[in-house]
Amino acid sequence: MSDVSDWWQTSIIDMEPGRIELRGQPIQDLIGNVGFAEMIWLMVRGDRPTPDQLSLFEAALVSAVDHGPQAPSIAAARMAVTCGLSLNNAMASAVNMLGDVHGGAGEQAVELCHHIQGFDGDLGQALDVWIADNGKIIPGFGHRFHKPVDPRAPRLMEMVQEAMQAGACTGEFSQIAQHVEAELANRKQEPIPMNVDGATAVIYAELGFAPPLARGLFCISRSVGILAHSWEQVQQGGRNKGPTPPKYRWTFTKD
Repeated sequence: MSDVSDWWQTSIIDMEPGRIELRGQPIQDLIGNVGFAEMIWLMVRGDRPTPDQLSLFEAALVSAVDHGPQAPSIAAARMAVTCGLSLNNAMASAVNMLGDVHGGAGEQAVELCHHIQGFDGDLGQALDVWIADNGKIIPGFGHRFHKPVDPRAPRLMEMVQEAMQAGACTGEFSQIAQHVEAELANRKQEPIPMNVDGATAVIYAELGFAPPLARGLFCISRSVGILAHSWEQVQQGGRNKGPTPPKYRWTFTKD
């Protein structure tokens, strides 16, 4: 280091008293002229999306905002509030639950799409290799709650088609996902439809976001629902609400 200022280096923000520039653009020029979704894109990527790219990106963000108190992250937020925690603590508790099993399928589905894209062989072989390495659950397909169809996925895929026609994306990853859906249906002898994680993964892959960003973007989306539920619980009140009503007990098992 030549100076203490070299300790941190960033191309995201330049700031001094009376001046703030984000990705080289004065904050006062962004305020009132850039929507929140576009601001996310700008901050993460450093460039600006086309209107059609932005519409598709925002649709993915909107689709994942909430899935009700039965979702572990939402339940955790509401329970945290009943334990006396503030909104920021409740939100942090919830976001920290978004891991590989709950919240990670979008990232995994983007990885799957890239795996198939770069695989030297047919789709069936690519899936077999994926399953051997990652287990039998295929991220982005099927849903434990929404049967037969996750209502979010078809609409998102419609928007991918619209974006393709507008030249906002190529459709390569959309085609891969549809082929996976058909292959799974053939193997299981029943439909295994794409879910919201698969559809948003297609969108993020089509728009050029790296797989780990899919999880980060999901966290941003779900934070909206987390905040809404946290605030609703504040208004409803309640103390120390656990995952089940008090009259229910767990099953005790002897060692």
